[in-house]
Amino acid sequence: MLRLSVPGLAPIADLVLDFNGTMARDGELLAGVASRIRQLAQQVKVHVVTGDTFGRAREALADLPCTVHILDPDGQSQAKLDYVNGLGPQTVACIGNGFNDRLMMEAVALGIAVVQAEGASPRTLLAADVVAPTIGDALDLLLYPVRLTATLRT
Repeated sequence: MLRLSVPGLAPIADLVLDFNGTMARDGELLAGVASRIRQLAQQVKVHVVTGDTFGRAREALADLPCTVHILDPDGQSQAKLDYVNGLGPQTVACIGNGFNDRLMMEAVALGIAVVQAEGASPRTLLAADVVAPTIGDALDLLLYPVRLTATLRT
């Protein structure tokens, strides 16, 4: 499997995504997400780590090249952090919006927060390296990583 090259970072091997509020609303996958996930899965391993509030994540993602990990209701922030630590956070990018995404955002090489219809936790926004208005825009940053150059330039 290829690795995604992001300017200024070690190659990204894994992409970890939250589900509800990030790539889905009310348990339904948002438009344009599936095609982007298929493209990204040619370069990195795609993981969805979710509390699955609506109980629809596995069904919504069944046809996509990704690993789905459903979390217990308690301790989701720590569980997401443990998950990315198990992958090796220095080669992980993650995308999320919720309070329970903040610890993994801080730990990974590239954290992207999205602010969509469900909003976003301010603490997660502060932990992110980049904030994008939609999941489509966030995934496009990874599909076209040169777009990150101006945002992440030191």
